[in-house]
Amino acid sequence: MIVLHDLWKRFPGGALVAQGVSARFPAGRATALLGRNGAGKSSLLAMIAGTLRPDAGRVERQGRVSWPVGFAGAFHPDLTGAQNTRFVARVYGVDSSALLSFVRDVSGLGDAMRQPVRRYSSGMRARLGFALSMGIPFDMYLVDEVTAVGDAAFRRETADLLRARLGQAGAIVVSHAPAQLRGLCTAGAVLEDGRLRMFDDLEEAIAVYQAGALVKDGVLRRTLKN
Repeated sequence: MIVLHDLWKRFPGGALVAQGVSARFPAGRATALLGRNGAGKSSLLAMIAGTLRPDAGRVERQGRVSWPVGFAGAFHPDLTGAQNTRFVARVYGVDSSALLSFVRDVSGLGDAMRQPVRRYSSGMRARLGFALSMGIPFDMYLVDEVTAVGDAAFRRETADLLRARLGQAGAIVVSHAPAQLRGLCTAGAVLEDGRLRMFDDLEEAIAVYQAGALVKDGVLRRTLKN
C-alpha cells in the first residue's frame, strides 16, 4: 500500500506538480494514473518511488515498492548489462544467477549482456530495465509507459508479463492508451493542475480525463485562433 500525505511540489519556473495531494493506493489493486502531457504524472511517480523529493508532505510505503518499471537511468554505464544485473540482485537480496538468467531471457539482449551499458541504445536500456523490474518480486509496481518500447512482439511480451505480475501485486500505471489501462487496471486517478482525484471505477476516471482533455484542447484552439 502507498499513502500520500499532503504532497507539495513545484519546479523552478513555476511548474506545479502537486498541491496538497493526499491519496491512498491499496495493495493488490492496479490504479491507472491519467493526465495530459506535462501534468506531472512521471514526477508524481518519481516522488512515490523516492527518486524525487517533494517540497513538503511525505510518502508512506508499506511493502516492497518497485522503481519505475523500465527505468534505466540508474545503470552504471561502464558496467556490462550482466554486471548491473548482479549488482541489483545484491541490493535487493535475490539470487544473482537466477535474476541474470531471467533478465537474459526476457530482455532478448543475448551477447549484449556482456557489453558496457554505455554502448546500449535507448531501446536496449529499456529492455534491460523492464526485465530487471519484472525479475524482482514487488508488492507494488510503478509503471510509466513501459510497453511503448520495442517492436510489436516485445510489446506483447511485456504486456503479458506485466499482467501476470499484477495478478499477484498492486500497481500504479501511467499510460495514454485506454485499451492498455483497461487490460491492467481496475481503478483510476486523474492528475490536473497539481490536484489528484481518485476513482474506484476505472471507466469513470477515463471519462473525466478525456472530458478534461477536450476542454483544455478547446481552450488552446480558441487561444490560437485569437
